[in-house]
Amino acid sequence: MSDSKTLIDRMDRLETRLTFQDDAIETLNKTVTEQWTRIDALTRQLLILNERLQEAETHIPRPANEPPPHY
Repeated sequence: MSDSKTLIDRMDRLETRLTFQDDAIETLNKTVTEQWTRIDALTRQLLILNERLQEAETHIPRPANEPPPHY
């Protein structure tokens, strides 16, 4: 009787741990998925801003041999 009670208790503890671990894994998976979505959006935004900056820099006329305005 004692052996079966011990076995049942161990199985209950393992099932409880498994349930908590499954929940933790699901929570972490959702968090990682949300972060990758955000990282992807920020990466696209950075590329767009970089393109706009390069366009702006190419359209700014610079007179030859003139020092920059901070001199």
